[in-house]
Amino acid sequence: MNDPIYFTDEHRLFRESLRRFIAGDIEPHAHKWEEDGCVPREVLRKMGELGFLGIRYPSEYGGAELDTVYSVLLAEELGRSTFGGFAITVLVHTDMASPHLVNAGRPDQLKRWLPGVIRGDTITAVAVTEPDAGSDVKAIRTRAVRDGDHYVLNGTKMFITNGVHANLYFVAAKTDTEAKGSRGISIFAVEKGTPGFTVGRALDKMGWRSSDTAELVFDGVRVPAENILGEEHLGFYAIMRNFQNERVVLGAQALGEAQKALEITTAYVKERKAFGQSLWDKQTIRQRLAMLASKVEAARHLVYHCAWIDAQGKDCVREVSMIKALCGELVNEVMYTCQQFHGGMGYMRETTIERMVRDARVQTIGGGATEVMLEEVAKRM
Repeated sequence: MNDPIYFTDEHRLFRESLRRFIAGDIEPHAHKWEEDGCVPREVLRKMGELGFLGIRYPSEYGGAELDTVYSVLLAEELGRSTFGGFAITVLVHTDMASPHLVNAGRPDQLKRWLPGVIRGDTITAVAVTEPDAGSDVKAIRTRAVRDGDHYVLNGTKMFITNGVHANLYFVAAKTDTEAKGSRGISIFAVEKGTPGFTVGRALDKMGWRSSDTAELVFDGVRVPAENILGEEHLGFYAIMRNFQNERVVLGAQALGEAQKALEITTAYVKERKAFGQSLWDKQTIRQRLAMLASKVEAARHLVYHCAWIDAQGKDCVREVSMIKALCGELVNEVMYTCQQFHGGMGYMRETTIERMVRDARVQTIGGGATEVMLEEVAKRM
């Protein structure tokens, strides 16, 4: 893959550092994390020490104050690790949950929580999705009722990544049930161990096995009013704002996975013999891989271009929606073909491709389903 035109020597140094960390600290150990259903917290703390968890955040709290291109680079390399559960554990913390604190937090809230977030001591989750409300955020039913200097939360959240082992949760709840449309939702910072807040159950997933995912239950949870993030009733807009960041990094993660799968499969078909030749010698196989490589290369440059647009402070909702739809579908197309070309071995748990196929499937669902994303694109055509 050729580097995007936006890359500098600093980007390449960042990538080299990240690749060394993944090769030394992730790949040799992540199979066990798949069995355990969780990424060890000491691994995340080491990522914090190396500066990977606060790359876009203010330096006064320990961040590096870099831009969206670095977030995409982080996501792409995490995708290339081949362990989607590890990748999403990190990306939910860095680019899907903690941005709610940075975007809307008051100075006292930033001082209280952000240094721990950047160090990897305080792992975050975002709790928006419910059993009957996914992409349709306006349909959430979790309630937060003001009671003196507290809000009382009641409701259930579902499919929450980092939900079992997070320390700090950003929870969306209805604070004005009479409000129409997208108004009436607020976001609260809820700490682990708050009375009435429990993990209903850890969820058993098809893929992303090393990512802890939970159903969360809020039963009369009293949250201090000072824990509200941003303005009361305007949380929907904060959620929509961060969806753009979430979707571009998910696209980058998917492309990292697709790149690695093509590399693994190309090496495999050059060695695998059938009918007296390597599979690579079959024109249909090498041309199909070449076409997929072409699609991935094109999509990758769109992702980095979108990241650059966002870094300039320009609107890129159309491009982000394109990325989420395109990359989610493309990574699954790549994985299907790569597994096919591995033959029977591609169906065995001992092969990397088998795990990557399972991990990639959710990319068309999580963070905005393909169908929802295409509607966003269509609105802007």
